[in-house]
Amino acid sequence: MGDGGWGTALALVLARNGHSVRVWGPDPAYIGEIRRARLNPKFLPGVELPAELSWSADAAETLADAAAVVVVTPSKYMRAVLEGAAAAYRGAGAPSVVSATKGFDEATGQRMTELLTEVWGVAAPAALSGPSIARETARGVPTAVTIAAADEAVARQFQEWFGGAEFRVYTSDDVRGVEYGGAFKNVLALAAGVCDGLGFGHNAKAALLTRGLAEMTRLGVALGAHPHTFYGLSGIGDLMVTSMSPHSRNRMVGERLGRGESLAGILGGMEQVAEGVWTCGTALALARKADVAVPVMEQVDAILHRGKAPLEAVSELMNRDSRAERG
Repeated sequence: MGDGGWGTALALVLARNGHSVRVWGPDPAYIGEIRRARLNPKFLPGVELPAELSWSADAAETLADAAAVVVVTPSKYMRAVLEGAAAAYRGAGAPSVVSATKGFDEATGQRMTELLTEVWGVAAPAALSGPSIARETARGVPTAVTIAAADEAVARQFQEWFGGAEFRVYTSDDVRGVEYGGAFKNVLALAAGVCDGLGFGHNAKAALLTRGLAEMTRLGVALGAHPHTFYGLSGIGDLMVTSMSPHSRNRMVGERLGRGESLAGILGGMEQVAEGVWTCGTALALARKADVAVPVMEQVDAILHRGKAPLEAVSELMNRDSRAERG
């Protein structure tokens, strides 16, 4: 469910493993274009799509007789998509579901698996996350991810479906941690991009990512996640790739902000989604409710939504009161 770059890449992984895969997208005209050209030029340019992949803008057609559903809709639209497809999901016999979306519901702050339980009634939805740039996964570059579910059998089933020579899957029972890591790292990747845009070099970026990892771990643990999850693929692994890859949308948005461009101007020219822009406010709200300090995320929010100059944000971070590193 989702014809973006990551959804298309995951469809290719499953197709390579011999599964019959149908992909849903919201725009019938664009889905028709993908079907005819066997290309997804908006979201995954340059990757030829095999004829075995089916494409549809009809949720009932897509979900009919499905053994499993992979939901890869941008978080901003997730609730509306789930509500629109709820009858089709129930009509398909309520198969197993995994979310590969990294973010929160803007209105409620819910994680994606919480939305799946609320809207579709999924008892044990899984979450897939890890260091996975879509175009690399689509090309078959070796990739490793984590799939977490409260029900171990669900996690292991998705591990079997997705796992292969080019796509290694680990399992976890820490659904919260896997989802929080995937969401929070996008905010920190924006900050890493700002460092690049300001031309700061490696010292500043390494310090930022190290303190950012401490920040996302501290907040995630306060929200009920296991600390070790943030030192795994869905934590530090995803943080590294999203903060360093030239193909990372969040890093790119941050870089352009660091160079002085406006957020409205940047987003106005983008076909794809930079989830961190939407995630930042929810992350801050969660931190305030949990009484957890998240100074990097606070400065990212100030740059994004309150017009703070990037250099001013850096100055405030560097001039915070001295403290011990641990604790």
